[in-house]
Amino acid sequence: MSILMLLLLIGLPVVLSWPLGRFMTAVMNPPEHAADGRLAMLLRKTGGKMLDREQGWQGYLVSMLSFNAIMFTAVVLMLAFQQSLPLNPDSRGALEASLIFNTASSFVTNTNLQHYSGEVAMSYFSQLFALTWLQFVSAATGIACLAALARALAGKTLIGNFYRDLVRAILFLLMPLSVVVALLLVVGGVPMTFEGAAVARTLEGATQTIARGPVAAMEAIKQLGTNGGGFFGPNSTHPFENPSFLTNAIECMSIPLIAMASVWMFGRITGRMRHAAVIFAVMLLMLLLKAGIALSLESAPAMAFSGLPIDAMSNLEGKELRFGPATGAIWAAVTTATSNGSVNCMHDSLNPLTGLVPLAGMWLNVIFGGVGVGFINMFIFIIVGVFICGMMVGRTPEYCARKVETHEMKLALLALLVHPLLILVGTAVFASTSWGAGTVLNKGAHGFTEILYEFSSAAANNGSGFEGLGDGTVPWNVATGLVMLLGRYIPIVLPLAIAGSMAAKKPVPETSGTLRIDTPLFAVVILGSVLLIGALLFMPVAVLGPVADYLSTSLQ
Repeated sequence: MSILMLLLLIGLPVVLSWPLGRFMTAVMNPPEHAADGRLAMLLRKTGGKMLDREQGWQGYLVSMLSFNAIMFTAVVLMLAFQQSLPLNPDSRGALEASLIFNTASSFVTNTNLQHYSGEVAMSYFSQLFALTWLQFVSAATGIACLAALARALAGKTLIGNFYRDLVRAILFLLMPLSVVVALLLVVGGVPMTFEGAAVARTLEGATQTIARGPVAAMEAIKQLGTNGGGFFGPNSTHPFENPSFLTNAIECMSIPLIAMASVWMFGRITGRMRHAAVIFAVMLLMLLLKAGIALSLESAPAMAFSGLPIDAMSNLEGKELRFGPATGAIWAAVTTATSNGSVNCMHDSLNPLTGLVPLAGMWLNVIFGGVGVGFINMFIFIIVGVFICGMMVGRTPEYCARKVETHEMKLALLALLVHPLLILVGTAVFASTSWGAGTVLNKGAHGFTEILYEFSSAAANNGSGFEGLGDGTVPWNVATGLVMLLGRYIPIVLPLAIAGSMAAKKPVPETSGTLRIDTPLFAVVILGSVLLIGALLFMPVAVLGPVADYLSTSLQ
């Protein structure tokens, strides 16, 4: 039964990603003679040269960073003054300053790490016009940047227009898909209302206040855009976000869908579909391995139930029984293979070695990843793998008919090291000071894993939490906010700079000595590069955290 569930929740998005990838290519990279439609033409006329001007990679990045800075500022203002803005039927008050910074950083970077409970802290205006809006725009930013990277690798020095790409991704891709998924969720029982909290009287005669709101609209883009930010604090474990087995399946399948289709879009724009198929196969293999390992490890009972009659069953601690124990393990693998970060079970309650599975997904950060940016992260490993192979045979490495030289490798290595640097330095500082050590729920290896998970989630722009961690403090808000910003923009800027540098070079003809990038051998090269580099960077903290936690509990 668990295997069938795995095949359904991962297999169906794989099948749907092929036609969606074709549609995404038509949306993001239409033929030059094709029109975008009346609405896009109207927007182009309204935007004037801002939408019409073709940009090189430097101009594209400046536009992207400027727009994201404007988004960040706008959301900071919305959250700071939410108590004075409309759509606040439950009279939500002002937020603390460091929490505003953390939340704006989180949603503008497609991370959606939440140090608050939405139903307690946020007004409907903030949920919709600050947070849900950012979930659309941040996802569209990732898709736009991948399209620009693909055009550069196809040999174009003018790689499009950021604002035009942003409009296309939002209007013609994310919004239509979100409407469809939101309607399915409403049919499945997810609320969609602007009325305030409901007040109910229980059978015992007590009064209960039940939070509700425009949940379905946020839920759809939360999953499709690999955002993960929940309307409620418990995220997709909450019965209003995820009421049934059916809604659970819809949401879980929505998580990797656009990220998978992005790989096919890259292949079509660059004209290298066989290369895209190789990369897709590597990513899919790693996802299936993650999910399979998680299922196997979670089939063992939790140590807390040792000696009880229930210890013959799978680990039920922290699971929603309306979904079953298997779907929690699969969701944990999928949500951290992408940069989604939503949860339908408590990751802190996973068996110790199972907790290593979502951590590994965030450490590697290339298994489909966030929409658009997942492939951009993989591009760095591809460049490193190509360079290593070229040096082994004594030949200047090439990728997409362009030479990979010293300048590109310096940028690639810098991009490769930023991710582990953010995780390991942050973890070391907080584990050795009261900023982190005083906020963990559990002492020892498990408490260390809670700190490690939080920085891994922030640096990978994932947003899921191990929980059990008192992360709603000023040091945590500021530190993870900075990590999210650096972990988002540096891995976008440097790969686009590499692609722009390569696009300016003359293409070189393929010869018998050229490393083919559309063969099973290349798949082995890329898989080996990802796993070997990931193991070298993160094996020590894996031993200090989840492995030590497993050994300490198994020996008791």
